[in-house]
Amino acid sequence: MTLTIIYGCSLLALVAALFFSFLVRGVAVDSGDATETARLKEISGAIREGAMAFLGREYTYVGIFALVFAGVIWVALPTSGDGAVNEGFYSAVAFLIGALTSSVCAFLGMQIATLGNVRTTIRAKTSIGAAFRVAFNSGAVMGFGLVGLALLSLTSVYLWFASFISDPHVLMELVAGFGLGGSTVALFGRVGGGIYTKAADVGADLVGKVEQGIPEDDPRNPAVIADNVGDNVGDVAGMGADLFGSCAEGTCAALLIGATSLTLTATTASLLYPILITAVGIPVCLITTFFAKVDDTTVTVEPVLKRQLLLSTVLMSVAIYFVTLKALPAEFQIDGKTITNYGVLYSVLSGLWAGLLVGYVTEYFTSHAYAPVREVADASNTGPATNIIYGLALGYKSAFIPVIAIAITTFISFSFAGMYGIAVAAIGMISTIAIGLTIDAYGPVSDNAGGIAEMSHLGPEIRKRTDMLDAAGNTTAAIGKGFAIGSAVLTAIALFAAFLTRSNIHQLNLLSPVVFAGLLIGGVLPFLFTAQTMKAVGKAAFSMIEEVRRQFRSIPGLLEGTARPDYRTCVSISTKAALREMVMPGVLVIGTPLLVGTLFGTEAVAGVLAGSLVSGLVMALASSNAGGAWDNAKKYIETGQHGGKGSPAHKAAVVGDTVGDPFKDTSGPSLNILMKLMAILSLVFAPYFVQSGGILLKWLGM
Repeated sequence: MTLTIIYGCSLLALVAALFFSFLVRGVAVDSGDATETARLKEISGAIREGAMAFLGREYTYVGIFALVFAGVIWVALPTSGDGAVNEGFYSAVAFLIGALTSSVCAFLGMQIATLGNVRTTIRAKTSIGAAFRVAFNSGAVMGFGLVGLALLSLTSVYLWFASFISDPHVLMELVAGFGLGGSTVALFGRVGGGIYTKAADVGADLVGKVEQGIPEDDPRNPAVIADNVGDNVGDVAGMGADLFGSCAEGTCAALLIGATSLTLTATTASLLYPILITAVGIPVCLITTFFAKVDDTTVTVEPVLKRQLLLSTVLMSVAIYFVTLKALPAEFQIDGKTITNYGVLYSVLSGLWAGLLVGYVTEYFTSHAYAPVREVADASNTGPATNIIYGLALGYKSAFIPVIAIAITTFISFSFAGMYGIAVAAIGMISTIAIGLTIDAYGPVSDNAGGIAEMSHLGPEIRKRTDMLDAAGNTTAAIGKGFAIGSAVLTAIALFAAFLTRSNIHQLNLLSPVVFAGLLIGGVLPFLFTAQTMKAVGKAAFSMIEEVRRQFRSIPGLLEGTARPDYRTCVSISTKAALREMVMPGVLVIGTPLLVGTLFGTEAVAGVLAGSLVSGLVMALASSNAGGAWDNAKKYIETGQHGGKGSPAHKAAVVGDTVGDPFKDTSGPSLNILMKLMAILSLVFAPYFVQSGGILLKWLGM
């Protein structure tokens, strides 16, 4: 019955994604004017071509790396205790399946986003409600398609391995390779996509808007196509891969911890309860989509999307009550602690509602409807320096409440259900991932729709409607990043617990030189990672700025609008830069736990993981929220405040937004994956670390 429910919900998600896809594709790309229609098709085709070309090249390199790394896993991991199962081989297979599933999800989201953008523009000629529905349906394809594929793949891997592995704990250790595969792809998707989009965005803004004084998304700007391509590769493919990783890793951690309980392993329902949480979220999110309605009387779209989050959270709270009491026994034990099904329920609910709180706090600090962002806008009156100072202060301050919320969630879930409680709390936070991804992917589709309208010269009325959609998308994107960061931390804590379990570490002595040194190294890693990704954006943006300036200088009639810019060269610059610059951050994240574990052993790795969690959480929240605040401070001024577009305050805000772009779209979100990937990597390689025993420590006689 349990497997029937899981597979049924997976298929429901895929059918829903297919249905929403048909709705999007059913909108004809025909504006009623042949010349205008041809222009729309040309622009959207260029965006689609650039996005798919980048994704194809990026995932070719990622695929080669995945095959090589799968070989490393196969060789490094030993056989199981009785020698019956080659853990390295099956972990490598699970790793490749996870990597492949994550890649397919990225291509799925990119396909529909690049189809939905121009159709949203077409519908904006009719009404705001019709345009909203196309953008929302486009996001729903990504949301439901990703969750359906994730559940289907993970459950199938479990069933395959269960057909010849009788020990549930060994089985779940192998399944953890699936989460590692998803997270590895997410790292390169997030970092590469973030570098691509911000290189184009910074180049387009600094030269086009600041130096030349032309509007955003003006077709005269050579970087405008690359900028629109970047919205898709960063916020659709990158975010999708990120949340796929959270879903897969959190579930694998909970499965592994749960497999240590003889009571939970006695029935399929109790063993697979972590998968059931996500499965039940699918019909809940599908019901929620029926309440996403916008009409021509709507003043702002943002509350409609926020209600989706609230409604899905309320419905999920009711659904998970019945699922938990039905699937889990009244009492069971894990690591000597007696846990009740109600304790697990409270843990899931704490994660679920903490996620909503983090989302709302993120909105407060990043939406220009509230005081913090307006203070940043006010600071723009005295120049870029004060704008940046206020933005940084806002980012640091905004991290406080989410950290407290996550700390309380960790305390509650651990008190009620131990490490298993923390793991299911992480899954609870993203149990409504289908609707979360829907409204997140809605944002870049709406943003692209506005760009296409501007480049096609459709007129101010159409752009006004797309701007209304885009304004809501900016806020929901910030909320989505808050969700992603919160779930990443809880997932990483759960993986950390699973790593300790697999490494037979029952207590950590913080005063131990090895552990304390690991804490210090882990604490500095997020800063080094941020420095690498920020500098990567700067280097890529420098090349883009030089190219845009060159075209304005050397192409006669470009600024006057009588000549066409060379979009392809700018797309090529972003593509090459992203592929080149994503390597070193990847080496840092993957290489650190492997090096530390090999040389210094499992306790040193535990210290590194703990240190990176603490500083990574604060750094990720501060970076993402500061960047979102700078962006919306600029947009607030563009509504006519402080002199409006072209004023000194606006120019200062554009500089602040340009600084904030890599914060919110590259470094901040990528830190999620640093925390998760290091933890899942350590979990999978734990037997190798135990076997090596710390080569350098042995040599030193410690």
